[in-house]
Amino acid sequence: MYTGSYQLIGNELSFFTRKLEAQLRAQRLSWKYLYKTEERRAELESRAGTHFIPLLLTPEKWLLNDTIAIGPFLNERHRNHPVVPNTPLQRASCFILEDAFNHWLGRFCVHSRWCYPENVDWVGPRFGANIMLDRSVDLPFTQEELERLAPIGPMMCESFGRQACEVNGVGADQAGMVQQDFQNLLSALAEHLQTARFLLGDSPCLADFALAGACKAHFLTDPEPLSWLGHHSTWLSLYTERLFSDSPALCGDWLPDDQLDTTLSPLLDYFQHSYFTAATANIAGSSAGERFYEVDFGLGPVTARTQKRLNVARLHVRDELQKVASMENKDVQATYGSRNILDYYLNP
Repeated sequence: MYTGSYQLIGNELSFFTRKLEAQLRAQRLSWKYLYKTEERRAELESRAGTHFIPLLLTPEKWLLNDTIAIGPFLNERHRNHPVVPNTPLQRASCFILEDAFNHWLGRFCVHSRWCYPENVDWVGPRFGANIMLDRSVDLPFTQEELERLAPIGPMMCESFGRQACEVNGVGADQAGMVQQDFQNLLSALAEHLQTARFLLGDSPCLADFALAGACKAHFLTDPEPLSWLGHHSTWLSLYTERLFSDSPALCGDWLPDDQLDTTLSPLLDYFQHSYFTAATANIAGSSAGERFYEVDFGLGPVTARTQKRLNVARLHVRDELQKVASMENKDVQATYGSRNILDYYLNP
């Protein structure tokens, strides 16, 4: 019923485009890129009803958007390589971590890309490769192409890059805070991913695609965040390569008996004090009709724009938690209840 090839429509320097690419690869699906070029832009946006990427064109010519919805859709459609566990604790963890990565990693992505002039200049021609030349960023540039595409970076920075940083409270004046928070995240991840293949065991899940997508599109690609990695670059590169190699390593299973590796605890603690603190303040501000909210998650006060979409994502995860009766499951309660993460999702 679902034979045929998918078309991934987006940009190779896009966090969420790479996130979806990682899932297509992990599920061994037939797919190819269709870059969102300037020539295709108007038609694609008119048909999809959104300017956001990625889009996914299915074999039966459905045009889908939003990786939060596309991920479970592909999981249910192609069960020979599932990417969402069925057991309560692992399924809950899959959606909780995907939510956290989706909404917290973007802060590091936009700041590192748009707040450093040399990085802005570097990404410009790479964006141009996709949107102007209709080809991969991996192909070499001629000197003439580099000169012709040079204005793209500063133009994109002025048109939306700086604003994206301000909306997320990660402007150039917050560089010290952002870089320290990034180091805190890497340290929390390192204890687990230096020994584990993926977040939940030997098989990737939706949360892995979000993390690897940010790594592939930003942290291991852009010169600025790459320079921040230090000794973390080796394990992060190996982890990302598992999902983006043209010959990806064979996947095993999630941990038996609905377990989580104990080395995930630092990451859960990190998100408890960062993402879930900020998200709670964000949603409270939005519910009160405020345009901005202020939060301090341990590195100084941050002011950012409230986002209604954050609560939509929260409700999506709440639905998944209710499916596995998380309030009655002792393992889910032991892992997330003491961190107040369940309260975030399940309270009105």
